[in-house]
Amino acid sequence: MVLHRSLSTKVGTWAGLPVARLPPDPISIGTQGEPAVSKERQSAYWQANLRLMAILLAIWFIVSYGAGILFVDFLDKFHFAGFPLGFWFAQQGSIYVFVILIFVYVLRMNKLDREHDVHED
Repeated sequence: MVLHRSLSTKVGTWAGLPVARLPPDPISIGTQGEPAVSKERQSAYWQANLRLMAILLAIWFIVSYGAGILFVDFLDKFHFAGFPLGFWFAQQGSIYVFVILIFVYVLRMNKLDREHDVHED
């Protein structure tokens, strides 16, 4: 069972059935078929993306697991909105931090896309 495709059509066949082809990845294929971004730039972009995700996931882990479970006894000495801080982080704070981290990720990825010239606008 081999996928037979024609470059002039948008549909190929697989085992006699029509199969739609996905458009080429704009990062890896330029307008004339040449690589739009070099492998070094792709690697640098991916490494920066992984670094950002690792940092944000570490912050999320520290806030949700650390503040909500590990450091709860220490944090319960302080109060926020009338509740012990450790309890607040376990119930509400980690969710708020997670939502904030989503916005931080979007902003940082937009900046990273522009730095590596792979932005969509």
